[in-house]
Amino acid sequence: MPLTQEKAQLMSASEIDRTLVRLAHEILERTRDLDNLVFIGIRRRGVPLAQRLSKKIEVLERRTIPVGILDINLYRDDLSTVSHQPVINSTDISFPVVGKDVILMDDVLYTGRTIRAALDALFDHGRPARVQLLVLVDRGHRELPVEAQYIGRVVQTSANEIIEVKFQEIDAMEKVLLVERAAQGA
Repeated sequence: MPLTQEKAQLMSASEIDRTLVRLAHEILERTRDLDNLVFIGIRRRGVPLAQRLSKKIEVLERRTIPVGILDINLYRDDLSTVSHQPVINSTDISFPVVGKDVILMDDVLYTGRTIRAALDALFDHGRPARVQLLVLVDRGHRELPVEAQYIGRVVQTSANEIIEVKFQEIDAMEKVLLVERAAQGA
């Protein structure tokens, strides 16, 4: 029996794309100095989000926003409960973050713990001038005082619901799903 059951499709591929266009325009409206702006995607699904938004801004403004990749596995506060040997992927930030305006990107904002870990990892690379957060979906249930400045969609969820973001680059499909954990012993 599957561990989760699909309840609803929240976003289609075209809805994701329209949301990213809107987010790109919001970034441009709120950013004073594009030359000082960098995007950092949290590995896994924050990476294609950052790459896509960089491309959208490049089309709109004819300038490239640098994109970095941040692996947070060693910074997680639940590391001992995840695995005895966590899978370490590479962080790839090929530009200095010191003094930069960083927009940190992830697919779903939930408890805030992933973002706390990402901030710890990011500050190991230097001290940015400012860090903002962009998420495709904010599902609530915060355990830490973390707030996104750029939000694709807010979706109220229950504790047994999960938001699954599927990106073509990782999942070979494009959609956002609301799924529910299957009842145990059913």
